[in-house]
Amino acid sequence: MAGILVYAETRGNVVLPITFELLAAARTLSKAGLGEVICCLAAADTAALASQLKGADRILAVQHPSLSSYHPEAHGIVLRAAAEHSKPQVVLVAYSSSGTDLGAALAVQCDYAMIGYCTAIASAGGGIETTSQLYGGKLAAKAKSSLPAVVAMVPGSYDEETGKTGGAAKIEALKAPESLSNLKMRLVSLSKPEAGQIDLTKADRIVCVGRGIGSAEKIPVAEAFAKLINAEIAGSRPVIDNGWMPKARQVGKSGQKVKPKLYIATGVSGAPEHLEGMKSADCIIAINADAKAPIFGVAHYGTTCDLFELLPAISKLLA
Repeated sequence: MAGILVYAETRGNVVLPITFELLAAARTLSKAGLGEVICCLAAADTAALASQLKGADRILAVQHPSLSSYHPEAHGIVLRAAAEHSKPQVVLVAYSSSGTDLGAALAVQCDYAMIGYCTAIASAGGGIETTSQLYGGKLAAKAKSSLPAVVAMVPGSYDEETGKTGGAAKIEALKAPESLSNLKMRLVSLSKPEAGQIDLTKADRIVCVGRGIGSAEKIPVAEAFAKLINAEIAGSRPVIDNGWMPKARQVGKSGQKVKPKLYIATGVSGAPEHLEGMKSADCIIAINADAKAPIFGVAHYGTTCDLFELLPAISKLLA
């Protein structure tokens, strides 16, 4: 049974947005003749989750107590079982912490090709052609691969709404592998955000500071501008890693995914991890001295002006 197998990322009783993006990508491959869209669903209770996966033609559902939250060994066992059952042409996982866990392991176990950091995928001459980001998104690498293959897709590459419909969503319950009851790893704890932390996902306007700001002492320039236009201040990962802003204000894959009406990136280069978290903003304005910075690839408006000259000048006009 050939087709495209999608690993469903979930949290609680919610299917995460990246899963719908993967289903959208899978549908393009299905239309190109690579078979049906199959979804691998692993959870303690799959009923509520399966009802959300209307973009799949078939859902391979495995229920077991060990799958109540993400467990790399347990979910890896299920994904391999789903692959051996469905014999897919392509396996799609997210380029995320869990996706890279599972995708690489499956490729080794089943002797599949493995391509990562992909932003586009298409059927080509009996195989697939992919586009991957390199060097923080500054280069795009095109590759052709034979099948079967595992492909890790960068979140934000496909429209999640497209992946929410279009399939038959037939549920096929798979027997839970016996090895799920004899795992070598155990979940110790889960870390969740502290109550009361800033929720950037609800902000209409965001001014984000990147490494290009130079130092923590210069952030007040951006903060003053943000306050003037009634925007939340945020930071890219290097800013957070340097301790210049609290983690709660990080935008990106390992921070918060935002979709404000206005997003102003100041000194942000635009690494894939960051673009993943903000590229869906209604209007993106980029300020960066490097004309080749990847942020300009998603910006609606951009300038290479010195941000320390530009922001005070704009602030003076708005004051």
